[in-house]
Amino acid sequence: MFKFFEKLYSVPNMIKSEDIIGEVPETKQVYKNAIDMAWPSAIESVLVGLVSAIDTMMVGSLGAGAIAAVGITNQPKFILLAIIFSLNVGVTAIVARRRGAKDRKGANRCLRQALVISVSLAFILSIIGFAFARPMLLFAGAQADVIDYAVTYFRIIAIGNFFTSVSLTINAAQRGSGNTKISMRTNIVANIVNVTFNYLLINGHLGFPRLGVTGAAIATMLGNIVAFSMSVRSITKADGFLHVKLRSNWKLDKETIKGLAGISSSSFIEQICMRVGFLVTTMLVASLGTIAFATHQICMNIVNLSFTFGDGLGVGSSALVGQNLGAKRPDMATIYSKTIQRIALTIGAVLFLIFIFGRHFLVDLFTDEAPIIQIGGQILIIVAMMSPLQTVSVVIGGTLRGAGDTKFVAYSSLISIGIVRPLTTWLFCYPLGFGIIGAWFSFMTDQCLRLVINSWRFKTGKWTKIRI
Repeated sequence: MFKFFEKLYSVPNMIKSEDIIGEVPETKQVYKNAIDMAWPSAIESVLVGLVSAIDTMMVGSLGAGAIAAVGITNQPKFILLAIIFSLNVGVTAIVARRRGAKDRKGANRCLRQALVISVSLAFILSIIGFAFARPMLLFAGAQADVIDYAVTYFRIIAIGNFFTSVSLTINAAQRGSGNTKISMRTNIVANIVNVTFNYLLINGHLGFPRLGVTGAAIATMLGNIVAFSMSVRSITKADGFLHVKLRSNWKLDKETIKGLAGISSSSFIEQICMRVGFLVTTMLVASLGTIAFATHQICMNIVNLSFTFGDGLGVGSSALVGQNLGAKRPDMATIYSKTIQRIALTIGAVLFLIFIFGRHFLVDLFTDEAPIIQIGGQILIIVAMMSPLQTVSVVIGGTLRGAGDTKFVAYSSLISIGIVRPLTTWLFCYPLGFGIIGAWFSFMTDQCLRLVINSWRFKTGKWTKIRI
C-alpha cells in the first residue's frame, strides 16, 4: 500500500521521460512550489464559501423562508456576473503567460484594458440587477412567500456587485502574476466585515436596528466595498509586478483585446451554460416547495466546502500552468497540474470522512427543523461520495483554463451542466419520484461526466500547445 501511494505522489511518475525538456525539481520542491502558489487561493476560496455558509446560518435564525429568499438570488446574481467571470479567466491566463515570459509591460497593459472593460460592464450590470430584480427572481422560481424579501436582498447585492466585479478583475490579474496572497488578504478582511455586520444587522445587536434579510445584504455590500478598496490599493504600489497609474495609456488596443476576447468569449459560453443549467435546476427544485428548497440551499452551502477547496487549488494550477507555458516548459506545466490534482484528491478524501460522519451535525448548524436535518443528512452521503472526484475535476478545469483551452471547457460545460444536469434533475425529481434527493443524483451524474470529459482532454496534452 505504501509503495502505491509513493508512486502516486512521486513527481518522476507524473510524466514520461521523453516529454521532459529541461531540469525538473525534486518531488519535495515541486510540492512546495505548488503549495506556495495554491494555498492562498485555496484558503481564500474556502473562506468565501464559509462566509456564504455563515450568512445562511445567521439568516436561518429567521426561518426556512428567509433561507429560501437568500438562496433563490444566487443564480440570478451569478448570471449577471458571468461576463465578468469570463473576462477574468482571460486576464489570469494572459497575465500568467506574460509573467512567465517576463513581460511586465504587456501584463500591465492587459490589466489596464481589462479594468476599462470591467468597470463599464459592472456599472451596466448593477443597474440591470437593481431595475429588474423582481422579474428575474420570479423567473428563477421565487415563491409568493419569499419574493418580497428576495427582491430587497437582490437589489442591495446588485449595488455591491459593482465593487465585487472590479475587485475580481484586479485579483484575477494578481493571481496570474503569482501574487495569490493579495486576493486572500482582501477576502479575509472583507469576510470579517461581512460577518461582523451580519451579527449587528440581522437580529439587531449593540444598538443596531434589526433588519433581517436586508441586514444580511447590507453586510455583504459593505464587505464588497472593503475588498474593492484593498484590491485597488494593491495595484498602486510601484514595486509590484502589476502597477497601474492614472497617467498611463488606457486606450484600448486591438492586439490585447483580441487576446482577451479569444479566451474570454469561450469562457463566457461556459459561464452561460453553467448558469442556465444551474438556474433551470434551481427552478425545478424551488417548485418542490419552500422546505425542499431550503434543504437544497443548506446542502449547497455545505457542498461548497468541497468545491471551494478544488476551486482555490484550480486557481493555483491556472497560474502555474500559464507561467510555465509562458516560459516554454509544458513539461513543468503538466507536472504542476498533476501535483495539485494529487493534493486535491487528498483533501477530497478528508472531506469524504467529514461529510459522512458529521452530516447531521453540519445540517443542524443551519436549522433546527427536523425534516430538513433528516433529508439533508441523506443528501450529504451523496456529497461525501463525490467530494474526491469533484475537487480533482475542478483542478483539471482550472488547468485547461489557465492554458487558454477555454473552448473545450465550454463544450464540456454545455454537455454536462447545460444539458445533462437539468434533464436528469427533472427525470430524478419528477418522473422517477425521488423528490429533492433526485436533484443530488443529478449532481452526481454531472460531476462524474465532467471529470471523464475533462480528464480525457488533459491526457491528450493538446492544451499545452495553445498560443496566447
